[in-house]
Amino acid sequence: MQVSIETTSGLERRLTVGVPAERIETEVDSRLQKAAGNVRLPGFRPGKVPMKVMRQRFGAGVRQEVLGEVMSQTFQEAIVQEKLRPAGQPSIEPRSLEAGKDLEYVATFEVFPEVEVVEIKGIEVEKPVAEVSDADVDNIIEVFRKQQGTWQAVDREAREGDRVNLNYVGTRDGEAFEGGSAENSNLELGSGRMIPGFEDGIVGMKAGEQKTLQLSFPEDYHKEELKGAAVEFAITLNAVEEMVPAALDEELFAKYGVEEGGLETFRKEVQQNMARELKNAVQGKVKQQVMDALVAAHESLEVPRALIAREIDAMRQQMFQQFGGAGGQDLDLKSLLPDDMFRDNAERRVKLGLVLAELVGKLELKTDPAKVREAIEEMASTYQDPDEVINYYYSNQDQLSAIESRVLEDQMVEKLLESANIVEKQCSYQEAIGQAQAEG
Repeated sequence: MQVSIETTSGLERRLTVGVPAERIETEVDSRLQKAAGNVRLPGFRPGKVPMKVMRQRFGAGVRQEVLGEVMSQTFQEAIVQEKLRPAGQPSIEPRSLEAGKDLEYVATFEVFPEVEVVEIKGIEVEKPVAEVSDADVDNIIEVFRKQQGTWQAVDREAREGDRVNLNYVGTRDGEAFEGGSAENSNLELGSGRMIPGFEDGIVGMKAGEQKTLQLSFPEDYHKEELKGAAVEFAITLNAVEEMVPAALDEELFAKYGVEEGGLETFRKEVQQNMARELKNAVQGKVKQQVMDALVAAHESLEVPRALIAREIDAMRQQMFQQFGGAGGQDLDLKSLLPDDMFRDNAERRVKLGLVLAELVGKLELKTDPAKVREAIEEMASTYQDPDEVINYYYSNQDQLSAIESRVLEDQMVEKLLESANIVEKQCSYQEAIGQAQAEG
């Protein structure tokens, strides 16, 4: 087998492979001979079909099959011989497939880059410092009460936080526009569902009143034809309802997993969950800064297009699933969610993955089983049957591997933080959680 390699551009390689005709023809003959023992053709006894006839009837098909397998085998042999690490499947272009002549083909593909890790010692990392106060617990419990509460009609002016039922007709230059009208629509005031000024304009109205609002769509509105457009909304308010939060009783506690112990146990459970959420938010904030520093330090690292394309497909599928994953196989996801939506983040993820993999080797890190157990137990503690969740992770290798990867990544961050300048910043629980949600 003859192999030659050239660099076409950046990470792209072009491999020209030549395979002696003897290797192809020997394999073709071998398969035809084996097949001859089972082939039944009119005019020939079973197992006695001459090789000449076998070649005439089946030679072309068998040869195509052999060519495909030999190209696959020899490509693997060639990349091992040349010590290459392909990133993705090659594009194979046959040059010579003629029977009796040497096989020659060209394989074009990208390779993984050589990653030279750049140290990030001395980076400044801001670490939020917060605690869960009694007031924070009260606020969350109030949210739970409202989640389980009921809406009750009231005879008064609408306030922020109320739910109103209304009819509205939107017009632009006297003409109704698409999506600008509704009847018997429920709207929670202060939810931010409508364009700026719409919900504020309803505050103070009572059921049965009518009002016309002069508003403008935001300049960054998602519909091009309505960006910055001046419009009118004719509103009829049908009803005003206020939220009546659920009572702090055993029924409410049970809905959030607390069967015994009353209010004291419920508050303790809520506080523990909030403390866990705060811890994760702080760790996530710190980790994000370390990852940002790694990406910035390796800005010039070229990454394979094939890996970016694969990551884009994964991110697109993930987003599709998050939105319900409905639409069937005929749905054109690439048109609905084009590559450019994900390209920057996909490139970042791929680059970060390559750097992290190299760092793990350089720092000689190995996953700590105790930390893996701790991570799984912490996740399991939020479920009704923690032991069942723990057993699930340890019996499912894919899920366990995902946890191990995350723990190994966290270990690496801890190692890098040893040489970082950590600046603590006092903040409230809500501020710490809000930062994590904004960056997530």
